[in-house]
This record gives sequence, structure tokens and C-alpha cells, in this order.
Amino acid sequence: QVQLVESGGGLVQAGGSLRLSCTASGKIFSINTMGWYRQAPGKQRELVATTTNRNTTTYADSVKGRFTISRDNTKKTVYLQMNSLKPEDTAVYYCYYYSMMPYWGQGTQVTVSS
Repeated sequence: QVQLVESGGGLVQAGGSLRLSCTASGKIFSINTMGWYRQAPGKQRELVATTTNRNTTTYADSVKGRFTISRDNTKKTVYLQMNSLKPEDTAVYYCYYYSMMPYWGQGTQVTVSS
């Protein structure tokens, strides 16, 4: 089993920044993918960004150039630096871990006011 604990969500004005963190614990394999998905009210959960243990990254087109994903393998932590936030970034952000099977965090709310 893998447990994911997120932090860093909150309320910010448009144009502002937030940094999300997610720390994994439990049975962690060295080969894995970690990242972030988000779900806005009435919409499906969508990929935001992921990073592998080899630091290969993937971003949704909507966040490219504004969000940066990074990880610290020694701390088993993944970060999402979100800059130039827009109201359409408002959503619950879920941490994601995959190695043989997917695991999800409990979610953290990000609200961007206009």
C-alpha cells in the first residue's frame, strides 16, 4: 500500500502563485511515476503534470509554461509550482503515484479568484 499526503492548496488571486507538495509513504518502488491531476466541478478528472523517477515530465497543454513539476526522490515528494494562475485552474488537485498500480491522494482545493 502507498499513502499520499498533499499540502499547499488555497485561495489566490488570478496571476498569483501556489506550490503543491505531495509526500508518499508505504511500499514505494524506485521505478515510479508521480504527478498531479485535477477535477473541476462538473468536469472529469484531467492530467495536469507527471514526472517519472528518471525525471521525464509530461504537462497538459493548458498549463505548459505556467506550471512546473519536480520531485525529490530522497524525500519521496513531488511538487507542483503553479504560476500565473487563472480562474479556470480552480479545481481539486489530486496527487498521483503509479508503480504496478495507481494510488491517489485525498485532494487539495485550489481556488483562483478573478
